[in-house]
Amino acid sequence: MVGSEAIVQALLLSFALVVISMPAFLRLLRRMGFGKRIRIDGPQSHLVKEGTPTMGGLLMIIVVGGLAVLFEVAGGGGFFDGSTFAPLATLALVGALGAADDYLNARTGDGIRIRQKLLWQTAVAGYAAFEIQQTYAIDVLVVPFVGPMPIHPVLYVAFAAFAIIATSNSVNITDGLDGLAGGTLIFAFIGYMIIAAANTPAQPNLAILCALIIGGLLGFLWFNVHPAQVFMGDSGALSLGATLAVVGLITGQILLLPLIGIIFVLETGSDLLQIIYFKLTGRRILRMAPLHHHFELAGWDEEKITLRFWIVGVLAALLGVVVFLATRGFLQ
Repeated sequence: MVGSEAIVQALLLSFALVVISMPAFLRLLRRMGFGKRIRIDGPQSHLVKEGTPTMGGLLMIIVVGGLAVLFEVAGGGGFFDGSTFAPLATLALVGALGAADDYLNARTGDGIRIRQKLLWQTAVAGYAAFEIQQTYAIDVLVVPFVGPMPIHPVLYVAFAAFAIIATSNSVNITDGLDGLAGGTLIFAFIGYMIIAAANTPAQPNLAILCALIIGGLLGFLWFNVHPAQVFMGDSGALSLGATLAVVGLITGQILLLPLIGIIFVLETGSDLLQIIYFKLTGRRILRMAPLHHHFELAGWDEEKITLRFWIVGVLAALLGVVVFLATRGFLQ
């Protein structure tokens, strides 16, 4: 694998820094009163989580950004290239939106309005999509087992922006159980890290950036597994979801994202299905949406739901990589 030593170093450094920094960060969050407000219309078992520090995603963003700068300086420049600029910019810009939402939620119980949030996401997603299209002069989409299919640049930008916004919000919807979003994000980024390293041409810097994110998520998960000591918050869920989509776009394998991130698709799909079915019939098809809440009310323990969703996430990421390799072999 291209740059395997650097990938391992990036992952371990990011993990260690998050684990070492998190206790002090948690004390700061508690001192500032950044505790999670639990929705009263959610599962009653979640009310005990009221006041748990949130905004844990902000520490991951700081660590990943700081280490990216370190890799740029230590390597004498070159880390900030076309493959890493857009993901890092997306991580920072959407992370700022999420942090503001977390702050307002902790202070007032209400976050940023959905319309305002979507406006900011659309602006960032449109900018990232345009930069990716211009940087790589993209006029095709790689379809699994088929190959490159022509697409107009304007249509590509619109599609890419939609993918970024959709993935960002899908991860946010998934972030409802201890360790659920963090674990499934790890597997999705591992899938794309392998794809970036094995791509033609290889994208070693993007693979290293994925490793930094994976390490940060592993460090975060150390404190987020049940019972969680900290929550990711919108600062982590929105930004990491958007960044995952950007990574998928830059590798040219965005159409594999619904497979690699199948948990996010199922969670969002269950939410939409519940809303549509209720509007049409006045009844609910699930006990509660999104899907993880349905299983909670069906009597599954929180840990069981999380672990089983992780298993699905692992298998989906592996299958995504296999499809990528099979498509590449098919085209060769």
